[in-house]
Amino acid sequence: MGSWAVAQIPETQYSQGISYITGGVGEEETLAILAEAKQWPLLLEMSQIKNGRGVWIFGATIQITDSKSLTIFDAQADGPYMLLNLVPGDYVMEATYQGVAQKRGVSIKANSPQKISLFWK
Repeated sequence: MGSWAVAQIPETQYSQGISYITGGVGEEETLAILAEAKQWPLLLEMSQIKNGRGVWIFGATIQITDSKSLTIFDAQADGPYMLLNLVPGDYVMEATYQGVAQKRGVSIKANSPQKISLFWK
């Protein structure tokens, strides 16, 4: 499944030198991103509660600042998933969707991929 999954992954993009992949539209792309996530320090999963159930969203803006409060990443998600290649350290992430922002501290550790689920109501 390795080479098949790679073919389905959206193109790697860059924001201020930090590589990321965003997408997850359709089952094949979702499976490919989730398989690839083990190789990335951070996986974001974005959804919204609508009519009592969770639905995947796209179009959230992700902004990340470092320990000096400098913005080091600023990009829009093209799907419900975003993989980010952050170096180990402590960050503050602000995710905004339809005018509603949520902030979260993120601590990246070497060789320890993590997943953060973001929900909007």
